[in-house]
Amino acid sequence: MEQYVIKGGNPLVGEVEIGGAKNAALAILSAAIMTDETILIENLPDVRDINVLLEAIAGIGAQVDRIDRSTVKINGSTIADISVDYEYIKKIRASYYLLGALLGKYKHAEVPLPGGCNIGSRPIDQHLKGFRALGASVKILHGAIVAETENLHGSHIFLDVVSVGATINIMMAAAMASGRTIIENAAREPHVVDVANFLNSMGANIKGAGTDVIRIKGVEKLHRTEYSIIPDQIEAGTFMFAAAATGGDVTVKNVIPKHLEATTAKLEEIGCEVEEFDDAVRVRAGKRLHRTHVKTLPYPGYPTDMQPQIAVTLALAEGTSIVTESIFENRFKYADELSRMGANIKVEGNSAIIDGVKKLTGARVSAPDLRAGAALVIAGLAADGITVVDDIVYIQRGYENFEEKLRSLGAEIEKVSSEKEIQKFRLRVG
Repeated sequence: MEQYVIKGGNPLVGEVEIGGAKNAALAILSAAIMTDETILIENLPDVRDINVLLEAIAGIGAQVDRIDRSTVKINGSTIADISVDYEYIKKIRASYYLLGALLGKYKHAEVPLPGGCNIGSRPIDQHLKGFRALGASVKILHGAIVAETENLHGSHIFLDVVSVGATINIMMAAAMASGRTIIENAAREPHVVDVANFLNSMGANIKGAGTDVIRIKGVEKLHRTEYSIIPDQIEAGTFMFAAAATGGDVTVKNVIPKHLEATTAKLEEIGCEVEEFDDAVRVRAGKRLHRTHVKTLPYPGYPTDMQPQIAVTLALAEGTSIVTESIFENRFKYADELSRMGANIKVEGNSAIIDGVKKLTGARVSAPDLRAGAALVIAGLAADGITVVDDIVYIQRGYENFEEKLRSLGAEIEKVSSEKEIQKFRLRVG
């Protein structure tokens, strides 16, 4: 098992380039199989989740040509199987997007029930409700979702809860259904807009993405396109909070500042200086930060995927902060790990009460999931002494070249795979 070993205490300083949005890419790669023509996708993040999904797509017979780390060509004309292998699905949750894509194109899809990070219950009932409204019969058979129909037709669908996954999945299937579909209470996240723009570039007719009402006029077939994925707002936000927690000065480049507004607002509120440019944001934290309250909400609210990162930063801020998680119920599993580093954090129900301390100290901790793992790395960078983060396979699911990018900002961090390498690092950094 690989680990990160970190010597903390250095402010992060410099510039870092942000990659493509993982959550947008997962849906866009799935949608790419909806035409028999060749699709070129650029600005793809080279992370584990993406690589697993590309294997799953190749596994059902599509041609997948990885031109370089961030570019892929996909041709879905050779798909021979509408049943996706469980081996892929258990590794990544977003493989359920193949349901909407296959159902839209072939009117039949079989995808095992999804896996992913254990951050709480993430039911897919809204997805299934949407498929049924479009005329599909949906059953759970032998651990897989089986959706099929003679004919997909437009429908008026009201989502009971705001769900990014359900919005995207229904949008994909409806793009090739006959007639018009309206999705109300739709998710408004930037990656919903990116998927809609991608489908439109293939010939779909989708309007209203980015608002809570999406209108879709079904088309018979989709065609080839070339498309570049939006920058990853969560990767950007992670580096912004790493700058804040370490008292650094970091410019994140290749971003859309509009997508970062909720993160930027909180950084300013706790005492950071934030400067926005056309496609970059600079974060400076020269003095000790102060307390705030934050509650996670669907976009444009504060993102749940940025919750562990702000909690780590508030653990070092002056005063008592409250972090409330309103999206997932199991997202504070990092709290015990943070306490091992000297944080004063107490979880009560769906809130964490954090009394800021002057410093954290290095310890051995374990990454419970993707975003919490990244947050523990931030804690290690800000702490006195040496921190070892176990189970970094979670972090590799969503961050490309994480340790290399941090090193470019002056961090002392290495990826290791044995106790011997950890000892060598300890000796080297003194």
